[in-house]
Amino acid sequence: MSVFTRPSAEAAAAWLETYALGALQTLEDIAEGVQNSNFYLNTTAGQYVLTIFEQAGSDEIDFHVRLMTHLASCGIPCPAPLANRRHQYVTELAGKPAVLVSRLSGNAVRTPTCAQCAAVGALLADLHLAAATCPSPLRHERDTAWCALVAAQIMAQLAADEARLLDDEIRHQQRCRPHDLPRGVIHADLFRDNVLFLEDRVSGVLDFYFAGVDDLLFDLAVTVNDWCTTNSGTMDGERSAVLLAAYDVRRPLLPRVLAAWPTLLRAAALRFWLSRLQDLHRPRPGNLVMQRDPEAYREILIARRALVAR
Repeated sequence: MSVFTRPSAEAAAAWLETYALGALQTLEDIAEGVQNSNFYLNTTAGQYVLTIFEQAGSDEIDFHVRLMTHLASCGIPCPAPLANRRHQYVTELAGKPAVLVSRLSGNAVRTPTCAQCAAVGALLADLHLAAATCPSPLRHERDTAWCALVAAQIMAQLAADEARLLDDEIRHQQRCRPHDLPRGVIHADLFRDNVLFLEDRVSGVLDFYFAGVDDLLFDLAVTVNDWCTTNSGTMDGERSAVLLAAYDVRRPLLPRVLAAWPTLLRAAALRFWLSRLQDLHRPRPGNLVMQRDPEAYREILIARRALVAR
């Protein structure tokens, strides 16, 4: 993640003394992403990941910690939150909430194979099934209402063709997105850089800090849009088919749900085009801030709209 808040080595070492995890050796910035400040934290006892939350409220952070703890107990390979000597999972560092989690082995992939896409499809279905029993979930914040709000904030800064596309897609989602799809806790950000592999086996799924209750099909659409898209934004049919088939084996997709697939693919593309436009036109100050190209998701949205037009 981008680094907005970086504690001094002295502050990090003093904070770490409240944990039974050895002494601080190194604190390394993690440059990917745009939401929170994240670091690889290495101690004399092991390797961990530190997150300092920049915007999330206490209820959201508590839910994310609870969700990861629950999923890890269900066998999902996600980071396990670590408590300090006072049995606290959420503490304060540099004046902001902070959470320490285990660091998982494996590497993200840039160009996934069909076997890796199938593994991700199976993982996502298992995650949805396990998350269904997570206590006291919160809603997913970046829904259609969020899209409409952000669009209104940035519309005047867009080129005319972008503004027309954005306005038309917001209207389409408000009018056509179904309200009766199966819902549950979704990851909401299952991009390639949030999944670790050891060869073709998923060894870790990361970054649950957008998670919340929404349409399960939306989560699947977010995943397919990233894992199964060509460089031009079009869908890779083979990778998409194997990912969906692997998901369907674990958690069958009913025909009435699949009927909404084109609209949810568009909804997922809209959400990430908008968040990237927001980061471009209304950036937050920070070091190593990762600004992802909005054009990539504009092209994906146009390609998904074209699928419906055929």
